[in-house]
Amino acid sequence: MLIRENPFIRVHPWPIFYADTIGRFVSLTKSIIMPAIPQRDQLIAAALAAQQQAYAPYSKFQVGAALLTIGGRIITAANVENASYGLTICAERAAICTANAAGEREFAAIAIATVGGAAPCGACRQVLAEFAPALPILLVDSSNPLLVQETNLGDLLPMHFSLK
Repeated sequence: MLIRENPFIRVHPWPIFYADTIGRFVSLTKSIIMPAIPQRDQLIAAALAAQQQAYAPYSKFQVGAALLTIGGRIITAANVENASYGLTICAERAAICTANAAGEREFAAIAIATVGGAAPCGACRQVLAEFAPALPILLVDSSNPLLVQETNLGDLLPMHFSLK
């Protein structure tokens, strides 16, 4: 399996960060300063905007996703629920499908906005792993968007299924 070096984002082992007054990211759990990441603010803002478009009349759990391509394009999507719960479409999978339909198949990062900063479900993790098994993930708490948990798909799904 070929895993491409991600030119945009370095994965850091410390999970929660906030933006200081000059735009650097400071860890809440370690006293380090994170380097600014190109398009990070735009990616987070796009996920928050996408969350507002979610159709979640049953669970009321709105999710927005913003997927950054290797080429720098940001593709957004939101979850769409259905009365038959199994037909619900998650924001992360909707973003992957939208990107694929646009010919984009190489990704640099994804930001996911939810109340509480929830991680993607198992199905979304597997679909994301099909395209980028070590994808950096920004989990944004939409009730406090300055708190961003940074992780990666390799940590969330360490032994993904693959036929490649």
